[in-house]
Amino acid sequence: MVGRSFAEDLLQDIFLTAHRKLDRYRGESSLGTWLFRVATNVCLDHLRSRSNRNAQLTSEFDEAVSPDELAAGSAGPVMGVVDRMDLERALADLPPGCRAVFVLHDVEGFEHREIAEQLGVAEGTSKSQLHKARLRLRRALTTPDARGKDPR
Repeated sequence: MVGRSFAEDLLQDIFLTAHRKLDRYRGESSLGTWLFRVATNVCLDHLRSRSNRNAQLTSEFDEAVSPDELAAGSAGPVMGVVDRMDLERALADLPPGCRAVFVLHDVEGFEHREIAEQLGVAEGTSKSQLHKARLRLRRALTTPDARGKDPR
């Protein structure tokens, strides 16, 4: 589980990034929308970082698997980590637009109208990118050799 200090560090990174990039704010959207986008990008960058993934997987493995389970050869909790790794890999392989829409809609619960406003795209584009993201993820998670291929 992520601790409070980790969340505070991430929040500090978000504010520092926003401060450094404030001169790039063009006023085409509300400041809140722009700040949300900056925060989303900082969080996604952190999740993509190799050291973070390795640390999370190691700590989750340590918490989920007891020495008795390792000795008995039980792979129950380990399979959950492997599945999560596959999902993270498949998400990382998505084009940035598809990934952003998928995370905002299916993970965060935003409506297409809100996503379109946040990303500066048409509502139909949001729907299309979500559809493509789901197809690619389904293919990547069911047939690992098809990862990265166009779902059409």
